[in-house]
Amino acid sequence: MTSFRIDKLAFDADAVSVWADTDPRHKNWPVVYTLDGQSEIYIGESINGSGRLRQHIDSGKKQQLSHARVIIDDTFNKSACLDLESYLIRLAAGDGKYTILNRNDGITNADYYGRAEYQEKFELIFEALLSEGVFTRTVPEIENTDLFKLSPFKALNQEQAITVEDILSGLFHDLANGQSSRILIHGEPGTGKTVVAIYLMKLLADIQGTDETEPPEGDSLLSEFFAPGFPELLENFTIGLVIPQQSLRKSIQGVFKKTPGLSPLDVLTPFQVGQNETKYDLLIVDETHRLSQRANMPSAMKNIEYRKINEKLFGEDDPKYTQLDWINSQSNHQIYLLDSAQSVRTMDVSKASLDDLVKSIDVETRSYRLSSQMRVKSDQDYVGYVRRVLSNKQPAVERFDGYDVRLFENFGDLVAAIRTREEEVGLARLLAGYAWKWKSKNDKSAYDIEIGGLKFQWNQSDVDWVNSPNSINEVGSIHTIQGYDLNYAGVIIGPDLTYSPNSGEMTFNRTQFFDGKSIQRNKQRKFTNDELVSYIQNIYAVLLTRGMLGTYIYVCDSELRNYLAQYFELD
Repeated sequence: MTSFRIDKLAFDADAVSVWADTDPRHKNWPVVYTLDGQSEIYIGESINGSGRLRQHIDSGKKQQLSHARVIIDDTFNKSACLDLESYLIRLAAGDGKYTILNRNDGITNADYYGRAEYQEKFELIFEALLSEGVFTRTVPEIENTDLFKLSPFKALNQEQAITVEDILSGLFHDLANGQSSRILIHGEPGTGKTVVAIYLMKLLADIQGTDETEPPEGDSLLSEFFAPGFPELLENFTIGLVIPQQSLRKSIQGVFKKTPGLSPLDVLTPFQVGQNETKYDLLIVDETHRLSQRANMPSAMKNIEYRKINEKLFGEDDPKYTQLDWINSQSNHQIYLLDSAQSVRTMDVSKASLDDLVKSIDVETRSYRLSSQMRVKSDQDYVGYVRRVLSNKQPAVERFDGYDVRLFENFGDLVAAIRTREEEVGLARLLAGYAWKWKSKNDKSAYDIEIGGLKFQWNQSDVDWVNSPNSINEVGSIHTIQGYDLNYAGVIIGPDLTYSPNSGEMTFNRTQFFDGKSIQRNKQRKFTNDELVSYIQNIYAVLLTRGMLGTYIYVCDSELRNYLAQYFELD
């Protein structure tokens, strides 16, 4: 198992020449190498280690790097080296010590003979590099960071890779022919929509900045787009990533700040899109269902901005115009990522608007669906099950092997379980529906949520709450958690959602719902009770699908708790 060694040498021509002659395998054997300097790192693989290092030196593009490490193992083959290269790039991006100089098109997730055994060895190689200071955190610590979870250096699954390839093919075809385009990507929670959006941003930036004097990085599925002709189509091409939610947007901006070719300024609010004086060539819109319609905004300033943008773009402030219309008006090409079942506010764009968007797209060639579950670690359809349970359709009871989902009768037991999971694996948080007033917003000594003698405040941070220092002692709302992954989610279903044994249906308790930015703010029209129940069910469906390893549930309404007890095992 410990047959590998790591050779460390200066990254210069003399040192490489000496090293090349000390072992025949330095010229003819699959290896993985790292090149690092004060703040940057490049990770690669080759069957001719010394030759590849000379290529990098001769190109002169990495003169700022000072050290090379070459990982050699008696059992290495090309597939294993590609896998190790991808593994180390992903972890280096998540660790945050270095800026990653690699492109992201070569990150692979291909299976091969003996992969499980090789991956055990990769863990030992990582530990050796950690001890040498190449990394600063352990693998579990890295995997819990936003830098890792929201990194553009992701290993796409086959479904995602094919989608990205098809999207690029279509986009470049349209650019070559001077045509506009609109693309739609459907996907339930955890299918990697945000991953694809971020990946595309980095990939397009890398294609746009292709340096033909650099040696080619590999022969991945997407390498063809770096060939002459494609970069030229992206010359002066402007791209923006639109993220409606503030918290997720700030986290992605932090990742882009660490990523060559990307900038935090590339991550936009819908208002920034509407206010821009020129059109973007391409806008990629994540969480399209969270764009807004012309309901009353949560502040007078937002209302004024909304009116001014409508008048600027369309000559009038008509309620029919939504932020979807802003996107379409302010760009030549659009890529929309959508899950309409995640609309959680009545001021979100309406189902009718989303339906019109779907109808405007060529289903055969410009519509894609992501279905492989990337978040919830279960072979069964937990996400679909949660949605069915919350839909009043009374589905068949299912159990989920390998996924820890439990319904708690005692709130204190749920809190204790979440704290235990936090100590064990980290990223275990309490979440709740907006069924309690936000008293602590103006009174930092006040508590917002009290259940069974236990008192909590709502999240005290609107930005990256999940990673804030006191988040384990607070309760996160839908506005701080949508788009994020947790290891364990402790979900409190508040008294805003109840159950009537007589009708056999869930009901919405308006008096126990306190999201001032939602139902009470929308005065454009009245919402039916069924619509309001649907919004609340969507909120809880989102909260119940945040946990990768498990979900713990407490229900305030006793009738609803009894109803759900048939679908989730009681603790």
